[in-house]
Amino acid sequence: MKTTISLSTPAELETESLVVIALNQADPAQTEKNKNKDAKPQLKLATSDPAVPSVTADLLSSGEVTGRPFETNLLHKPAGLKAKRLLVISGGPAKKFTSYDLRRVAGTAVRTLKSRGIRSFAFIAPPGIPAEEAVRAIVEGALVGNFDPDYYRSDRKDQKIDALTILTTGDKSALEKVANEAQVIGDSQNFTRDLVNEPSNRMTPTILADRAKKMCEEVGLKCEVFGADKIKEMKMGAFWSVAQGSDEPPALIVMKYEPSGAPEKPVLGLVGKGITFDTGGISIKPADGMEKMKYDMAGGATMIGAMRAIALLKPKVKVIGIVCATENMPSGKAQKPGDVQIAMSGKSIEIINTDAEGRLVLADGLFYARQLGCTHLVDAATLTGAVVVALGYANAGVFANDDAIYERFHKANAEAGEKMWRLPLDDEYKENIKSTIADMVNSGGRWGGAINAAMFLQEFAEDTPWIHLDIAGTAWMEDQKPWIAKGPSGIALRSLVEFVKSYAS
Repeated sequence: MKTTISLSTPAELETESLVVIALNQADPAQTEKNKNKDAKPQLKLATSDPAVPSVTADLLSSGEVTGRPFETNLLHKPAGLKAKRLLVISGGPAKKFTSYDLRRVAGTAVRTLKSRGIRSFAFIAPPGIPAEEAVRAIVEGALVGNFDPDYYRSDRKDQKIDALTILTTGDKSALEKVANEAQVIGDSQNFTRDLVNEPSNRMTPTILADRAKKMCEEVGLKCEVFGADKIKEMKMGAFWSVAQGSDEPPALIVMKYEPSGAPEKPVLGLVGKGITFDTGGISIKPADGMEKMKYDMAGGATMIGAMRAIALLKPKVKVIGIVCATENMPSGKAQKPGDVQIAMSGKSIEIINTDAEGRLVLADGLFYARQLGCTHLVDAATLTGAVVVALGYANAGVFANDDAIYERFHKANAEAGEKMWRLPLDDEYKENIKSTIADMVNSGGRWGGAINAAMFLQEFAEDTPWIHLDIAGTAWMEDQKPWIAKGPSGIALRSLVEFVKSYAS
């Protein structure tokens, strides 16, 4: 999608469709108090061009527009405007409207217009948000909205937006730079979603590694891929214990970004779980919903996408991306509950549940990242159903063993506009992963399941500053939303890129 920055007056721009946001000026608390008294919303368009509100005066005063977020109204041949159409999208309460909401409104605009066969449009950046922040949000949101997952439908319609014009004010060259950076991030998020969307017969560990290698060649990253023999040679017993049950060979993917002029430290390690299909192994999952377990490699895909964005944005900081890719299958070769495995670190693990496999591959991935010299670690994984019980589908779970690295990540997360919530790593939870036969168990039971999994991973991060992202509830959109298609979300990529950039500041 080509993006253009324009300082033109909205009414004077010729376009297939002009998009403007309508915000409710009423006090949200007062609106809630009077919700049963038929109070009309006080809608006002977010634009400084008086010609645009004059077109919508009758519509907004009619009482037909509720002002609820993402409500759309399309006007054809709007008098006084050179645009062929005017799309009015409700953004909700003006007092609560932020760039987080703007991203979603931009996605809504794309999905509304492309469903009508429209290929280009212009978006009026709301003056209430700083211009650079608004441009970034609009571009990222529009790109996310432009993605659809129906690759293999024989009747798939070629519906996409080819060109976006953002109408704003300010320093055009600076805004174009922001738009270009946002394009890289949005494209990388969709690259991640593309990987996650593929079915497991078309996204084996070998294919995932090939896609990663091809991407690295295109953007100038170093990439190595190691197979089963090397994994066993390096004594990655936790990783191999999962891989041994599958006929598909595993792949240890190592991507390195080492820009000239970057300091020797820090070296950031991005470690992703790459289970390209998860049956649960011998502790097999129920059949209902198992088809979605193709997305169990979303953490690994996120790290591959993040490395793509980092390579193109070129921050002056060293980054190593590691993805442990394998299937988790039941077979005569598969590990069994009660087995004891020895991780790369030398720690012994009693296998209680073979469906707690993600933490096993990450255990060796985290330790290997430290062996490669990483001084700060972030892992991402669709790790536990327990995090969905705790946080639902709205927030990813964040864990950290160090408050300083958490505060840095939290700031990056806020700038990226992704919802995440910190959960505890208190010493009391260590009791849950103790084993009577080995150093630890791989499953600490039902209660506090997401925390137990994080406590397990902390044993391999040890004292290295470390963030763990459990994205099990947010990596896959369970329902289609106005701003995003049902399917892979690409969650955490934007936050990771902002986090990495913060070390280059």
